[in-house]
Amino acid sequence: MQLEHTFTVPAGIDEAWGVLLDIEKVAPCMPGAALDSVDGDDFTGTVKVRLGPIGLTYKGKASFVEKNEAERRAVIDAHGKDARGNGTAAAKVTATLVAESEQSTKVSVVTDLNITGKPAQFGRGVMVDVGNKLIGQFADCLAGKLAGTDAAGPEASNAASESPAPPSPAAVSEAEPAANAEQSATAQPTPAAAEQAEAAAVSASPPPRPVTPSRRPGADEVEPIDLLGSAGPAVAKRLAPLAVVLIVLFWLWRRRR
Repeated sequence: MQLEHTFTVPAGIDEAWGVLLDIEKVAPCMPGAALDSVDGDDFTGTVKVRLGPIGLTYKGKASFVEKNEAERRAVIDAHGKDARGNGTAAAKVTATLVAESEQSTKVSVVTDLNITGKPAQFGRGVMVDVGNKLIGQFADCLAGKLAGTDAAGPEASNAASESPAPPSPAAVSEAEPAANAEQSATAQPTPAAAEQAEAAAVSASPPPRPVTPSRRPGADEVEPIDLLGSAGPAVAKRLAPLAVVLIVLFWLWRRRR
C-alpha cells in the first residue's frame, strides 16, 4: 500500500534538509522507534508495536538510497521482521522538501509499505488513519526540535558566572614582592631546579575532561505504537454498518419468533 502525508516545519529549507539527513536527530521523533547503530548512510534499529495484548518488535536495517540535494529529495529503504516471527515489514520512504518561505518548509512523505502478519489484517483504510496520527506526532516533535535550537545555551551564562573575580589592589601589592623574589631566584636556574619546576607544572595541570557520548534511548525505553488505540475510531466507523445489519437481523428474528 502507498501512504501520502504532508506537514510543515518552522525552518528554512537548508536547515530542514540538514536535519532530515541527520538520522540520529530524526529517529527519536518517530513513535515506537529506537536507533541502534549508524554507519554512514546505513543504520539499524527497532520499532515496537502493540496490537491489543500482543506486542511486536520489528528489528531491521535501513539506508539512504538517494540524497538529491538539488531537488531536496531523500529516499530511505527499510526492512525488518518481528523478533518472534509474527510478520515482516518493508518500506520505501521518499521525502521531498519545498520552501514555502525563508522560515517555513513543506515536507511531503510518500511511503510504499508492505506488511505481513497480524497488523496486515487492518487493511489500507485503517493503516492510513494510523499513519496520519503517527506522522502528526513525528511532525510536532521535529518542529519542536527545529524551533527550540539556541546557539548560546545556559552553559555560556554559567561559565561567565563561575569565572573568578579579579584580585584586589591589596592582594596585588602583597604578591609583587614574592613575584620579584621568585623572578630573581629563577633568573639563573640550576638543572635540578628546572627539573623540579617542570615536574611541578605537570602535576599541577588539570587532567583531560572525559567526553560523554550522546545517549540514545534504548528499545526498552520506547513506548510502542498502539495500533488499536490509534485506529480505534476508524475501526469503529468501519464496523458500524455491520453492527447495524446484525441488530436489524436480530430484531427481525425476534419478531418472527
